Amino acid sequence: MATWAPGGRLAGEISRPAARAAANGLPSGRLRRVAVTRRWRGHGVRCCAIGNSSSSGGGGAVDPGEEFVGFFREAWPYIRGHRGSTFVVVISSEVVSGPHFDRVLQDISLLHGLGIKFVLVPGTLVQIDKLLSERGKKAKYVGQYRITDSDSLEAAMEAAGRIRLTIEAKLSPGPPMLNLRRHGVIGRWHGLVDNIASGNFLGAKRRGVVNGIDYGFTGEVKKIDVSRIRERLDSDSIVVVSNMGYSSSGEVLNCNTYEVATACALAMAADKLVCIVDGQIFDEHGRVIHFMSIEEADLLIRKRAKQSDIAANYVKVVDEESINSRHKGVYEPSMGARTHVNGYTASFQNGLGFNNGNGIYSGEQGFAIGGEERLSRSNGYLSELAAAAYVCHGGVQRVHIIDGTVDGSLLLELFTRDGAGTMIARDVYEGTRMATAEDLLGIRKIIRPLEDSGVLVRRTDTELLEALNSFYVVERDGSIIACAALFPFPEDKSGEVAAIAVSEECRGRGQGDKLLDYVEKVALSLGLEKLFLLTTRTADWFVRRGFSECSIESIPEQRRKRINLSRGSKYYIKQLQPKHAGVTTNNFVIR
Repeated sequence: MATWAPGGRLAGEISRPAARAAANGLPSGRLRRVAVTRRWRGHGVRCCAIGNSSSSGGGGAVDPGEEFVGFFREAWPYIRGHRGSTFVVVISSEVVSGPHFDRVLQDISLLHGLGIKFVLVPGTLVQIDKLLSERGKKAKYVGQYRITDSDSLEAAMEAAGRIRLTIEAKLSPGPPMLNLRRHGVIGRWHGLVDNIASGNFLGAKRRGVVNGIDYGFTGEVKKIDVSRIRERLDSDSIVVVSNMGYSSSGEVLNCNTYEVATACALAMAADKLVCIVDGQIFDEHGRVIHFMSIEEADLLIRKRAKQSDIAANYVKVVDEESINSRHKGVYEPSMGARTHVNGYTASFQNGLGFNNGNGIYSGEQGFAIGGEERLSRSNGYLSELAAAAYVCHGGVQRVHIIDGTVDGSLLLELFTRDGAGTMIARDVYEGTRMATAEDLLGIRKIIRPLEDSGVLVRRTDTELLEALNSFYVVERDGSIIACAALFPFPEDKSGEVAAIAVSEECRGRGQGDKLLDYVEKVALSLGLEKLFLLTTRTADWFVRRGFSECSIESIPEQRRKRINLSRGSKYYIKQLQPKHAGVTTNNFVIR
């Protein structure tokens, strides 16, 4: 929809305002995250919003106890939902070499204690370049890859070894005993340390000579040893996968960190890929963008393809004809793109590696980013965005790009509704679009049973057709499986939500939440501040999603004149989320 077509900015580091305007093309606005996934439904969690979502309008100080309790009440669906999930986390070399690395590892330890399985892929680029500089050598890059000569290989091995030992050391102490004494016998807490597993999980081959350039000891991913990584994860270990790969001829090769991380995420069929970087993505107003659909990310990357080698490489790999139904707002990768992506994903998951010797597959293994383009940040965080969209194409449902220099950003990203970074999602609005005249029969089929039972007001076909421009639908395999309507009242900065209906065979699968989220995003884009509705039999569903009962006086006068009082409807209202500039750990509001 043109309302939120890409028109923002892709920013660089948060501490450098000039970088915020360096690149354009990101959509502005924010929305409520959809937390209903297959894993969550297994635990009976259906809605992520808990309690009030409004920020404090008064000038009084927030009670620390209330703030703590409020956070926990909001976080509990995420705590339950993430338990047992597998996250691949790539930590940029800028964060690894900076003063915030210890806190990042501390938060990873905390999350591991809550039942999340971690595969860590730490970056080494800054450390390698520093070691080379200290030895009077100069780093060399071509495209996304480093040219690894013997000096660079020695520096890479040293950097990788130091970082691995640092991670093991920082994750070994466990929680401080002082804070635990009053909660039980000290002895039982001594076992609360993290087990760290590392090893030769990465098989690689030489990149070789490409376009006349010899890359030396630079490697490409050949195999991810998924079964051995899973064994470590199942034994409650945090797995560290180094970017140093091992060839079949016994060589050590220096691989691209993001290529390793994205290959791991695809091979493991990870629940999330988390990219911890040293900055954030902003819109044109300098606000953190908290959500992008894969379609929005894909459109932006393609828009920048002529200005960025990394973006151009993304387009080449994914297939330039990925979006077929842009005019309907539906994201449909082309068959060529699906075949390519599904092919390499299946190859990795079978433990064969991308190049399995039969010559079927060719090209990058995972998605490499790096080189001079990334170091200069001339395109902000477009490189990380391309990697995120790439793994979403391959089946990873969520990718999070967060600022590791903001204390607690990983926790805020995972346990608050709007997060602290940017989430790229594959499935949030898949198939959701504005209704067309061809959808009339499908909408009628869904809402007729609810009209017959008195849940919805009966509409004639003529009335439905006249209101069709206000309807949104979810389409799957050519059939309409859900619908909803939004009737704006701009003078009151409010909108009426109506006719939310899901086909009987698709109920209980989160389609209603998806549509309500979509409607809220549309309302925000129209400048509306609140939504209201009339209902006779579905109040509980809406109350769980943040609506509260109100009087008829809260309804716009124009709408009150048309209310059929004989139905005895109840009135509910919801304040939409304000567009905060971001989230800080010192003064965050419950979302």
